Amino acid sequence: MRRRDFLNISAVLVSGTLCGGKVSALPANSFFDSTGMPIQRFGDGRDWFFKKRFGMFVHWGIYSIPAVHEQYQQRYSVPREEYVEYAQQWDPKKFNPDHWLDLMQEAGMEYLTFTTKHHDGFCMWDTKETSFNVMNTPYKKDILGMLADACHKRNIPLSLYYSVVDWHNPYYPNQGRHHELPHPEPGDTPNWEKYMEFVKAQVKELCTNYGEISGFWWDMNVPEYKDPSINAMIRKLQPNAVINNRGFDKGDYGTPERNFDKGADKVMEFDRPVEACESVGMQSWGYRKNEDYYTDRYLEKKLDNYLSKNGNFLLNVGPDASGKIPEVPAGILKRLGKWYHSVQEAYENVELISGLSSNNMFVTAHDIIMYIHLNTAPVGNTVGLYPLSTMPEKATLLNNNKELSCSVERKPYEKESFLWINELPVNDLCNTVPVIKLEFNKFVKQLIQ
Repeated sequence: MRRRDFLNISAVLVSGTLCGGKVSALPANSFFDSTGMPIQRFGDGRDWFFKKRFGMFVHWGIYSIPAVHEQYQQRYSVPREEYVEYAQQWDPKKFNPDHWLDLMQEAGMEYLTFTTKHHDGFCMWDTKETSFNVMNTPYKKDILGMLADACHKRNIPLSLYYSVVDWHNPYYPNQGRHHELPHPEPGDTPNWEKYMEFVKAQVKELCTNYGEISGFWWDMNVPEYKDPSINAMIRKLQPNAVINNRGFDKGDYGTPERNFDKGADKVMEFDRPVEACESVGMQSWGYRKNEDYYTDRYLEKKLDNYLSKNGNFLLNVGPDASGKIPEVPAGILKRLGKWYHSVQEAYENVELISGLSSNNMFVTAHDIIMYIHLNTAPVGNTVGLYPLSTMPEKATLLNNNKELSCSVERKPYEKESFLWINELPVNDLCNTVPVIKLEFNKFVKQLIQ
C-alpha cells in the first residue's frame, strides 16, 4: 500500500465498531523525528516534564475540617471570622508524607503537585508574610517542609500550587468576580500593588527555602494581570521548574481542567506541552465527607487520552483533616495503578500515529511495536484495523498479558482483506481500557510506506 493511500483512508474499526469517519493525517516530519515527539522540548532541566507524565495532585488545607469543599468559605458564604477558627482546630496527627508517596508510586505516578495556598489564603508552610499559616495552629509543623524532604529523598519532582485569589489577605481586591468573595470584608484595604508585593515575597520563600522545586502551578489570576518578572524570578531561583499558564504570563504549558475545555479531549495533536488535571472526586478537589467518585474506567479513559497524545495527566486526591488519604480514593488509585503498570509501555518513548487514531481509539508506536488503545469500549469481540493488512508476529493484550489471535481476511460485509484481532475477552474488560500490543517483523514506519 502506498503511503498517501494509507493516510487518505479513514481509520475505521469495523465489526465490533468503535469509531469511524475521517481523522487527521500524520503531521509533516513528525513521525519518529529526532525527539520522538512533535512538541518541541525546552532543552534544559525542565525536560523532566516530558519523561514523568503522570502526576499526583493534592488539595489539602483547613477546608478538610468542615469536609464540604475546598471553596467552602466562598460557596457557602461562611463569614471570615468564623472560617479562620478552623486554623485553631488544625492538628493532622496522622499526616505522614511517605504514606502519600507510597500510594502515589503504587498508582504509577511520578511527580507531585501540592496546594501551598488555596483561595482561602491559609498557607501550608512556615511563611513570614502572614500569620494565617500552619505554624500558628495546634500542629505547629511546616507541612510543605516535611513533604519536600520526603520527595527529595525519593527523587520525586515536587510542584507547588499557589492561588492568586486570596479571601484572607486584606490587600486582595475581592470584587465578586469568579472565585472571589462578593466584596471586601470589614477592615480590608484593597491594594493590588501591595498584594503583589505579598505574592512576590511568598513566591521567593517557596522557591528559596525548600530545596529543588520542579514546577510552579498558578491558579486563579482573576484580574488577568500580566507581569513576566514573577515567572522570571521563579526561573532564576528554580531553573528546572516548569510553570503553568495560569499565572502572570503564558508559562510553559497548558492546563485543561476536568471537562471544562471540551476541545482538549478531542484534539488529536497538541501544539504545546499540556497537563490535564482531574480529581477522583466528582464534586470537589479537597476532602469531602460524602463525595461522589468517578468510575475506574472514566479515569483510565482520561489518562489514556492524554498520555497517548504525549500530554501529561495530573490526578487529584484530597486528604482528610487527619492527614490520611481516605480508603475510597486510595482504593481508586491502587486499582488505577494496577491497570497503568500493565499498559505503561504503550505510553513511553512512543508517538501517536494520528493517521490511524481517532477520538475513540489511539494508536501509538515505536520501532517494530504498535499499540492499539481501545479508549471507547468494543461492542464485539473482534476488532478490524482497516487499512492495515500485515500480520503481526505476535499480539498481546497488555491488561492481562494474554496472547491474542489475529488474521488477515475479507469478512462477509467487507470489500477487501485487512488485519483483524479476534476473540477479545470483551466481557472481562467492561470496566477498563484495553491496550493491545502488536509486534511486527519490520519497522512500523515501513508499514505505511
